[in-house]
Amino acid sequence: MEVEVKLRLANAEAHRRVTTLLSPFHVVTHRQHNLFFDGAASELSSRRAILRLRFYGNDEQCVVSLKAKAVLVDGVSRVEEDEEDLDPKVGRECVPEPGKLGLLESRILKRVKEEFGVVGENGFLGLGGFRNVRNVYDWKGLKLEVDETDFDFGTLYEIECESADPEEAKRILEEFLKEKEIDYSYSVASKFAIFRSGKLPY
Repeated sequence: MEVEVKLRLANAEAHRRVTTLLSPFHVVTHRQHNLFFDGAASELSSRRAILRLRFYGNDEQCVVSLKAKAVLVDGVSRVEEDEEDLDPKVGRECVPEPGKLGLLESRILKRVKEEFGVVGENGFLGLGGFRNVRNVYDWKGLKLEVDETDFDFGTLYEIECESADPEEAKRILEEFLKEKEIDYSYSVASKFAIFRSGKLPY
């Protein structure tokens, strides 16, 4: 179970202020390309599951993940998540031809077949995706991920923080944002849900 605090930053200026204030604690910047897939008969989405390929940088790394049963309440997200590395070249070949996902030697793709019944070359459907720039910070014992997510219909700014004690992490983060007068709100939808809706949440 992945548990994360998710706080939405109001705009580019709020994002700029956060990244500037956190710059002494910067660890790494990831440039991510997230692409999503479903079964041709919506076998995954109908059961609140998501299959994602995430490419890093110039395809130095590719991670396949299966997420399920996501719940997001008061800025705290809980989701079942399973991940494994995939050869980036193989992953890229699956983007224009999603059916190739069904042929891969992969623990996660095996789960998709066995648990969700997505089989055969015509079993997978590509849904498209979005790009994300993620700045990672090690701050006050928390690993903060500050995201700038580019959808076709707009840009979303968000802070994510995975934590075993999400309420405490949220308290520390909110205290920081309020003290610095940075405009934020609790995230109300996952990036995938926003992508599928075709518009930024108000």
